[in-house]
Amino acid sequence: MLLHADLSIRAVVNTGELPWVDSPTPGIQRKMIERDGDEIARCTSIVRYAPKSQFPAHLHGGGEEILVLDGVFEDDYGSYPAGTYIKNPPGSSHAPGSTTGCTLLVKLRHMQPSDTERVVKSTGEEVWHPGLVHGLQVMPLDSVETRHTALVRWAPGTQFQAHRHWGGEEIFVLDGVFEDELGSYPAGTWIRSPHFSQHKPRSTTGCLIFVKTGHLNIPALT
Repeated sequence: MLLHADLSIRAVVNTGELPWVDSPTPGIQRKMIERDGDEIARCTSIVRYAPKSQFPAHLHGGGEEILVLDGVFEDDYGSYPAGTYIKNPPGSSHAPGSTTGCTLLVKLRHMQPSDTERVVKSTGEEVWHPGLVHGLQVMPLDSVETRHTALVRWAPGTQFQAHRHWGGEEIFVLDGVFEDELGSYPAGTWIRSPHFSQHKPRSTTGCLIFVKTGHLNIPALT
């Protein structure tokens, strides 16, 4: 399957308009945002676990990144409530599930072999840092070479200067409405801007976004 698979093309997806698609494992469904491959694929998805559902143990050849949106996610290593960020590096394995049910933002097979550290952060306990303009706060989640992942909180009326993203930028709007000169993006919207793209972001009402930068000028992993 090829779905928004060309990393050189800008893509915007309102996940609230996507259907839930059954996975091969009963009780686990997905909203497919981007995908390059079949069951083994480089992809970004919203994944929903029904209570007491579990995937079989499996290996992540190109790594896995998770943000728990609601409920409690579980695997061999622990339990992760809403707001937890998890990075499982290439070559890692686990048997994920959920006793009570949960919803996740998941990215698969987009990491480089040099990305070897497992990361788990509870965003409710991490520190917010001042951003580059008044009204902007940043919570760093992960940083490897040119690739950076963070939460960014925009106060109402905040505007940022026009800028380019070396290695591109990927955004998932968690709350509020994010904006730029190309449109307005409510909660649940995914935006991918390619390598060296430019925009002038803002938020009239305020918003919270999950942001990745510097990772979109790499070849697809096989």
